[in-house]
Amino acid sequence: MKSLKTLLYSAALTTVATTGLLFVNQSQASAATTYTVANGDTLSTIAQKFNGSTELVNQIATTNNIADINMIFVGEQLTIDADQVATTPAPAPAPAPAPAPVVTQQVAAPVQTPAPVVQAQPAVQAAPVQQAPVAAQTTTTTSSSKEWIAQKESGGSYSARNGQLIGRYQLSASYLNGDYSAANQDRVADQYVTSRYASWDAAKSFWLSNGWY
Repeated sequence: MKSLKTLLYSAALTTVATTGLLFVNQSQASAATTYTVANGDTLSTIAQKFNGSTELVNQIATTNNIADINMIFVGEQLTIDADQVATTPAPAPAPAPAPAPVVTQQVAAPVQTPAPVVQAQPAVQAAPVQQAPVAAQTTTTTSSSKEWIAQKESGGSYSARNGQLIGRYQLSASYLNGDYSAANQDRVADQYVTSRYASWDAAKSFWLSNGWY
């Protein structure tokens, strides 16, 4: 039978080993950080703040579903994990193409055959070709989604203002480049939605889920 002193010593060793393992696992866990975009920020400057280089740019864009890394907005919430830098493996070299086999063709002597006797056939009047009716084509537009977002953002007003956000689609003044005309607001809004969501319908779906686009 083991002595009480031996049993107590074994239990102490087990406790120390378990505690050390938990400490190592906790120290290895990486915690993501939520960062609020400030005026003048770009993905490159944000990446510099977190790990001193621009290696985090693609990882931040992927994590936050940013289609254009040059287009972020003041007040936007970004999830950043500086401990995980996305890397793209180098593509494997393509195998060299196999040489094409050399094919030697043998030319056979031409065989002369008698010309066939062609009998004249009575002309048959072809039945008129009936063309199937062409179905009417419908054009699906996203104008309704665009108008819906405009009403939600500004009540449809081109002169609406909310801090740095201007106009019908509440775009940043830096995107409008000082031209606040209705035509420029529509043009810049279309460019922004196309680059980030591909369509106004997708932008509306994002707005319904997040309260902004």
